[in-house]
Amino acid sequence: MKLSLVRKIFTAESTIGELAVDGTFECVTLEDPVRDRKVPDVTAIPGGAYDLVITQSPKFGRLMPRLENVKGFEGILIHWGNTAVDTRGCILVGRTSSKNFIGSSKVTFNALFANLQEASGRGERLSIAIT
Repeated sequence: MKLSLVRKIFTAESTIGELAVDGTFECVTLEDPVRDRKVPDVTAIPGGAYDLVITQSPKFGRLMPRLENVKGFEGILIHWGNTAVDTRGCILVGRTSSKNFIGSSKVTFNALFANLQEASGRGERLSIAIT
């Protein structure tokens, strides 16, 4: 299963994007601002291609999708949340967006995660490309 995140709207507080699954629009995303240099916990990860794994998250106490081998970053997840305060470098997913905000995040995450788990269970490789 191939996810593709295209970053669209850049503000000083956040980055809003669109996430597609196997070429079909899935949801909107919210990340920290894109910066020229990393500021811990408030910087979006670099664009690029990353493998995804389903793994136990100590923070959330449940299985979550985690991006692998993100240079200079650790523990980057896809999860729910509404603003950049909720990200700490991770990718948030939702159905609606406005300036520096996404909505319906938990229900959006649950649907996406179910699809990721199903694909993983079939032995499919999970990946994400970020531009």
